[in-house]
Order: sequence, then structure tokens, then C-alpha cells
Amino acid sequence: MTATRKVSAPAGPHDIGAPGRPAARAAGTKPASGKDGPVKRPLAASPEKPAPAVARAAAPAPSPEPKTPAAPDAAEVRRFSRARTARSAEILEDYTELIADLLNAHGEARVTDIARRLGVTHPTATKALARLKREGLVTSRPYRGVFLTEAGAQMAERVRARHRLVVDFLIAVGVPREAAETDAEGMEHYVSDRTLSAFRRFLKAKA
Repeated sequence: MTATRKVSAPAGPHDIGAPGRPAARAAGTKPASGKDGPVKRPLAASPEKPAPAVARAAAPAPSPEPKTPAAPDAAEVRRFSRARTARSAEILEDYTELIADLLNAHGEARVTDIARRLGVTHPTATKALARLKREGLVTSRPYRGVFLTEAGAQMAERVRARHRLVVDFLIAVGVPREAAETDAEGMEHYVSDRTLSAFRRFLKAKA
């Protein structure tokens, strides 16, 4: 009987190395099935991630240039100037008008009576009368009280006439007499000659 002998199959094109041992896998490949055995395919390269964007600091906004203040309106300046002048003259007019009333009623005007009628303290009245003396509106005599100069008497007359006109106008437009008398005390010092003329025309047309 003839003995049979095993013959090893010839090494295939991919059988490199020791018999029966699979060939080493090339770096960067992976086996794939095919007719002729595993097919080596290159591994897909991983997409490179873009480098993170570096935040750039925003440039500081330029500082606004300071605005040049607008030139004051000439009419507005005149209005404020007139109001300040009226406030300054208000005390003088109130005192001369009251002194004239006291002289007409009692023949003299004492500091005590002036302070009481105006609702101020004695030192306040004394200080105001000192100002009237400097302005040439009043004089004083020892133990005789205060008297108006010619300029003071003229101021008192103007203030009294203006007061009556403002009161008459307010009453004509429906303001009660008591309220008209009170309101006229403040209005009479600030009302202009032009406004007073309009008041006169209104009263004349209404008469």
C-alpha cells in the first residue's frame, strides 16, 4: 500500500512569514473582504479641527467731543434780568407804599407799626429802612418815626396806582375781590407797562 503524503499548499501572495500565520497588517490599513482575500484599504484621515478663534478686544469708542453751549437767547436774558430787578425793587415798593398809608392815616410811620403790618421782625424792618435811606426814599427823625422823601412819595404813588389797576382787572375777569387784593400784591411788582396798558384798554372797553 502506497503511503500518502500531505503536501502543503503553496503560499499565497499575502502569506508572508511563517506558514499558517497571517501576514502582519500594514500600518494605516484595515482588512476588507474580497474574492482574493482581505483587501487592505487606507484608513480615512480624521478631519483636522480648526483652531479656536481668538477673541479680539473691541477697540474703545472715541470719546465724544464736548458740546459748546449755545449762546443764550437775548430775549430770555432780558426777561430774567427784568425779573431780578423786580424782585430787588419789591421790598422798596412795599415799604414806601405802607409808609405812605401810615402817614395818611396817623401822620407818622413808626418802625414798630411797619414791622407789625408787614409781618416781619423789628430788626428786619430796621435793616430794610436803612436800605431805603441809602436809596434816598425815606428819612427818619428822632422820636418822630419815618417819613418819605419826594422820590419815596412818587414811588408809593406809582405802586398804589398799579395795585388798584391790577385789582380792578382781576375783578373784571371774575376773580373775587379778596383774592384779587391778595394776588395783586405779588403781581403789581412784576407786571410790565405794556401789560398795564392792555389792562387799561380792557377795562375801558368793558366799561
